[in-house]
Order: sequence, then C-alpha cells, then structure tokens
Amino acid sequence: MLYSLIRQFFFALDAETAHGIGMKGIDLLQSAGLAGLLARPVEACPVEVMGLKFPNPVGLAAGLDKNGDHIDGLAKLGFGFIEIGTITPRPQDGNPKPRLFRIPEAQGIINRMGFNNAGVDRLLENVRAAEFPKKGGILGINIGKNATTPIDKAADDYLICLDKVYDAASYVTVNISSPNTKNLRELQKDEALDDLLSQLKARQQQLAERHGKYVPMALKIAPDLDDAQIAAIADALRRHRFDAVIATNTTLSREGVDRFPNGDEAGGLSGAPVFRKSTEVQRKLAAALAGEVPIIGVGGILNGDDAVEKIRAGASLVQFYSGFIYRGPELVSEVAASLAEILRKSV
Repeated sequence: MLYSLIRQFFFALDAETAHGIGMKGIDLLQSAGLAGLLARPVEACPVEVMGLKFPNPVGLAAGLDKNGDHIDGLAKLGFGFIEIGTITPRPQDGNPKPRLFRIPEAQGIINRMGFNNAGVDRLLENVRAAEFPKKGGILGINIGKNATTPIDKAADDYLICLDKVYDAASYVTVNISSPNTKNLRELQKDEALDDLLSQLKARQQQLAERHGKYVPMALKIAPDLDDAQIAAIADALRRHRFDAVIATNTTLSREGVDRFPNGDEAGGLSGAPVFRKSTEVQRKLAAALAGEVPIIGVGGILNGDDAVEKIRAGASLVQFYSGFIYRGPELVSEVAASLAEILRKSV
C-alpha cells in the first residue's frame, strides 16, 4: 500500500529523474534503519548455483544500480543477490536524454540508456565501501564495452573489466545483448561469440590462479533469437564451460505496446510485454543445455507466479528490474515465498 502511494508521485515525474530520487530514498531509509517500512521479511530459501550459496533465489537485475552507488540500501530489501552495472572500462554519458520511458498500460519500460556509467574504477570504489559484499552478500558485476570501442576490439574492453572486477565480484556477467550499443549483439553470432568466450575463459583461468579463487562467469543473451541461434549459443556455452547464462535482456519487439504512448520509442523493451518471449527463449535454451549450464531467468517478472514459470522453464535463479519499478520492494518477498514453496515441493 505504501509503495502504491509513492509510485503515484514517482510516475508523475520524468522516469530517469524519478529513478535518481528513488535510489536516494532507498539509501536514506537504509541509513536511518527504516528499510522495513518498504520491505517485508523475506523467506529463506537457500540454493547453490555456480558454486555459490544464495540465501534465496531472487536477484536484482543489472541496470538499476549501474555504478554500485546503492548496494547496501538495495540489500536491505531482501534480495538473495544483487547485480550491478553494466560497467565499461571508461566513463561514458550514454545516449541523449530522454532515454527512459514507462508504458504503464502494459507494465512495460523502454530504455535506450546506452551503458551510461562512471567507469569501472568508480564502481570498484563503491564496492569497496559497501558492507553487503564484506558480510558475504552475493554481488554480481555486469561488464560491457565502451560505445567508442570498435566491435572488432570489443574483447579488449571485456578483458579490461574482467581483470579489474574479478577480485571484487561474486560472479561476473558478460553483457553482449544490450540493443543500445551499436553492433553489440553481433557478438552473439558464431565466430564472434566463440572468439570472445574463448578469450574470456582463458583470462578467467589466469585470474583464478593469480587470486587463488575461482569467480564464475555468466553470459547475458537477448530474447530476439531464433532456434538456430539459441542452439549455437548453448553449444558455445557448453564448449567453453561457462558457469551460467542469463536469459534474457530487453527486446526490440514492440508487440503489445505499439498502440500505447511511448510504445514506439527506440530502445529495449522490458517488463510484462517481454515475459512470454524471454521465457520461451529460456525454455528452448534449457532444453538445448540439458542441465549442463545453469540459467538465471529474467524478463517480465511482475509477481510470484511469473517467477515460478521461469523456474519451471528451467531457471535456477531469477532476477527482475522493471517489476521492481511497478511493484516495489514487496515483489522481493512475494517472489521469494512463491519460489520457496515450489522448490520445497521439488525436493
């Protein structure tokens, strides 16, 4: 009830302005010890994925906290894990504003942010200052390439980021699926994907030896894939022994929103309209992987039943972002309770 009132205020503002105010509000409540005003107790439901022990399978997707400015405030809301980023080697402004658009009629969001972030070094400063990872919280760091880096040099940017974040991350996500960086999705294709994964996996092994610990890597893919592309990605993930795959990022489709205000804005569409598409890709990916690589299901989770469907489609963990904007912190406890029930029944 409280969040529904707060949301009315936020939805009267520009979406990106509201986001900034909302994140500062979460920090303020956390520092004042009042996070419980928004968050309900979250049911424990421990799961082990990627060799990591999660207190519950409910995660915050990358994009909400790009620079890791709000890790501790978000952690107080009960997430089993938090993913920050996408981060790039050098700071960049991203695309011109406005670049974030709500579609409340469909519970959707379109963004064309363009990896706006303060750079990997700034993110690491924030991670070092946060209590959540120091206390054993699972923190994913999502890495990408700078917009000015040519696509044939993209691997260099990913390797720079991997080198820098490796020791600070619980796991690292390789984002090759944002539609808002020119040609980025070309890295999902055959030889380009094979080359990138090969370089990343080799560097991961070197870093594991250097740091004396193994930090898993996940690949984040798009929902706009045909069956042949899904099969090829699954094959590459198995061959390169990647630790997980996140399915999926935002979609370029406008199905279900094209008749609404903001529905024709350029960028990636998330929220309820992407649920079916992302879940179908996830289901096909799960069949192709046959349990060899765990899946983190993301895309359109607005309630507990949505999350349950992701698990039934083969996911081991779930994440959301747009659902958090529409439903608020209560979504964390709702999804955790729904997944705890279904996972207990499956034991």
